[in-house]
Amino acid sequence: MKPKAYSAAGVGPRGKAALLAATFTLAVLCTADAVARSHPFGPRTRSVNDLGNQYVPFHAHLWDLLHGRADGGLFVNWQSGFGTAFLPDLGTYLSSPFAPLVALFPRDEIDLAVYVITLLKVASAASAMAWLLLALRPGRWWAAGLLGSSYALCGWTLADAVYNPMWLDGLVFLPLLCLVGEWARRGRRPLFGVLIVALAWTANFYTAYMATLGAGLVLLLRLWLGDLTRRQRLRAAGRAALITVLGMGLSAPVVAVVYFGTRHARPGRVRQFVPVPTEDLLARLLPGTYSFGTPAVFVGTTALLLALALPFHREAPVRTRAGWTLLVVAVALSTQWGPTHLVWHAFATPQGGSYRQVFVLCALLVITAWHTLSYGVPGPRALGAAGALLTLVIVVASGSERTTRAFTLPLALLAAVGALGGLLLLGRRRGDGRRVAVLAVALLVCTQFGETAVTSAADTRLRLGHMDDYAPWGARQREQAAAIAGADGWPRHRTDPGREQTVGNDPLLVGGQGAQYYSSLTSDVLSRTLTALGGGWTSRGRSVQSLDNAVTDVIFSVGARVHSPPDPHQDWFPQDGSGVTVTRQDVPPLVTVRPHADRADGPGDHSGFGPSPYRNQELLLGARVYTVPRITVRTAAGRSPSPGDDGRPGMRVGPLPHTSAPKKPTITGGCPAGSELYLWAPHLSGTARLADGGASGVGPGGEPTGRFRSDQPVTKIAPMQRLGTVGDSGRFRIELSPNRTSLVPKGAVGCLDTARLRTAVAGLKATGATRVRVDDGTVRAELPAHSTGIAVLATPRISGWRCAADGAPALPAKSHHGLVAVPLYGSASSVTCTFHPPGLRLGTAVGALSLTAVLVIAAAGSLRRRRLRGQARPVTPDTAHPAPDDPTVRERVTTAP
Repeated sequence: MKPKAYSAAGVGPRGKAALLAATFTLAVLCTADAVARSHPFGPRTRSVNDLGNQYVPFHAHLWDLLHGRADGGLFVNWQSGFGTAFLPDLGTYLSSPFAPLVALFPRDEIDLAVYVITLLKVASAASAMAWLLLALRPGRWWAAGLLGSSYALCGWTLADAVYNPMWLDGLVFLPLLCLVGEWARRGRRPLFGVLIVALAWTANFYTAYMATLGAGLVLLLRLWLGDLTRRQRLRAAGRAALITVLGMGLSAPVVAVVYFGTRHARPGRVRQFVPVPTEDLLARLLPGTYSFGTPAVFVGTTALLLALALPFHREAPVRTRAGWTLLVVAVALSTQWGPTHLVWHAFATPQGGSYRQVFVLCALLVITAWHTLSYGVPGPRALGAAGALLTLVIVVASGSERTTRAFTLPLALLAAVGALGGLLLLGRRRGDGRRVAVLAVALLVCTQFGETAVTSAADTRLRLGHMDDYAPWGARQREQAAAIAGADGWPRHRTDPGREQTVGNDPLLVGGQGAQYYSSLTSDVLSRTLTALGGGWTSRGRSVQSLDNAVTDVIFSVGARVHSPPDPHQDWFPQDGSGVTVTRQDVPPLVTVRPHADRADGPGDHSGFGPSPYRNQELLLGARVYTVPRITVRTAAGRSPSPGDDGRPGMRVGPLPHTSAPKKPTITGGCPAGSELYLWAPHLSGTARLADGGASGVGPGGEPTGRFRSDQPVTKIAPMQRLGTVGDSGRFRIELSPNRTSLVPKGAVGCLDTARLRTAVAGLKATGATRVRVDDGTVRAELPAHSTGIAVLATPRISGWRCAADGAPALPAKSHHGLVAVPLYGSASSVTCTFHPPGLRLGTAVGALSLTAVLVIAAAGSLRRRRLRGQARPVTPDTAHPAPDDPTVRERVTTAP
């Protein structure tokens, strides 16, 4: 057997290709970010959309968990949403093999940690693809490295995935899953294949599902193209299916928890899929064509030209040319047809970008390009035909809005010239061919580097203009974290990071234990309960916000609250000159006891809530503390406003005229003197302040104290706001400054009697728990002796809670208007509640069954190999050169791997 060729450093062609791919990818990404002046190479933030709102905060929470500083554990996250299930979030955002690397960075460099992890994922994807290409077909190692980088730096990565790091796991594992298919085809490394499938589905089951479909298509084509009998093909497909099922089974403890968490999550909006025009689809093949809602299938002009040349490359077999071309075309068309679109997305249209599966199409384009090059550089005729097709693509794409930017078409033409010239030079046959080849490779490298770096930099800059963005960790977060640390008293009381949020998951980022929480798995019961109490949200209820209200602070045992000025990074509201402060409030313990009159209903019951958030708060508090007065609403012209015409009750007030008239829309009425005034206007967008009649309605410099953000159609609603204290006259006048037409509901104003609230707090403290211990998913509360009624845990009654009084058997927790409740039958002196993530037992059982099957298969294979070795005769002088028809020789040849 001819030995494999290795370099002096001991690295073979695949290793050199993988190393080149990773190095080239990192160089392009860092150069592009430096050009775009993006963090950490410049002042522009990377934290756009969910990167700032979800991924960075969740990685910060993982950092706290790994360093033993988090409130909660794997089962319950006590920092968000007044107590939420954490294992589904872990499986959705943090189960990647790369995620634990965050622990190696300082806590205040969390943005840098996520950025480095993102770079490592993209570089790993490039290396994996380069390795796969050389496993599929022999060829030039440097070409495999460059094409591997083309895959990792595809348009999907640059436009959609670099700010959704969890999706990048699918990018990494797709070529690895294709390798698993190759091993299954050859009957090799089944256990390693099972491990890769399990890691892929554990890391991110959403993109792993798409990657598995893509790898399956590649395997089916490889089986059709290979010289195998029908029986051999069926056996190979069966091995691949078994490996996939066992790997998915091993990931079941994570996947099942995420699945059941999704079932209990707040429903998102339902979108109908609409395919993009042909010119938009073709435009995204070109460099520099950023867009959010179209398929980002850019893979570099060189790879695209090679893929287009395959049908005309005469050195490649006809079946190879036809098979790979048809597969690419079929997958491209499947992204544009509704039924197949649903198949790619697990039968649910995404709420965000509708083309999350196109990294599979990008992989197929790159693999097709490799097959073209592996049969030799295409001749001038094949490259001419590919160039003609590319010209047609550019002509059609020129009619798309994606190519209207000044640099897009020139960049595409320049890249086309460079790629075509490099390939033509590479295919030349001359005496000085070595020098020509070096020039060709240099031209191809420079073309790919330049067009990809420009595309990445442009995407980074353009993304900031299309999406919300958030500042990285800085002075604001440091001040908030210090204030929270100084006031923290968990679990004696909660410390809320405050109403003026910086990102959608402030508690995970700066500490504390508040209502604020943003996740794809935000529970429906949490969102509906806080909305009924006057809370606000964005993302259609999946991003709930802090509610700065004295009554809800009592209900949820919020004993300390941080107050911050508006985020200076945003332009939603002007700065008010204030700093970070902390207020404290006397609150009952986390577990209180209510009389039997306060019924405990089944899980998730909200039948007791009505339309008024003030009455709903009283219902949970168990005492009447609000006066809800009749109000009079007037427009800036002093007229009665028109009622809402979109089905929501209320009165419409419009924005101020551009003439800056001194009059503003107003709300007037009367309340008991000295009461605290709250305004509940969930569909108001703008500001409000308590004008005359208020003792403390205006902040420094005269800025309004109430800030409201909502929109039409409703993707966000504003929370209830405290506006000040009603004066001695008992009359109040609220001035509104709406920035768009808004609705003011009936019953918008509530006046809180603080004396009554203090009396209610004293009663709840007298009958509440004397001691509360919280340990991840277990809450133990010691109650006054012989307590009767209903014990209420101040946390949402999400699915998975089981409780018991004293030593009674644990039963599914009841619901006290959305909170965890435990009936105290007779009397009790203690309560224990334990949280078990739904789906964990089922997932663990499936995982154990799969592990058992894997071990049985491994043991059977080991016994079979030992038996075959035992049957082989020892080599002696008589048997050193057996006859050609010796059955031992035939058996060894037959069973060789």
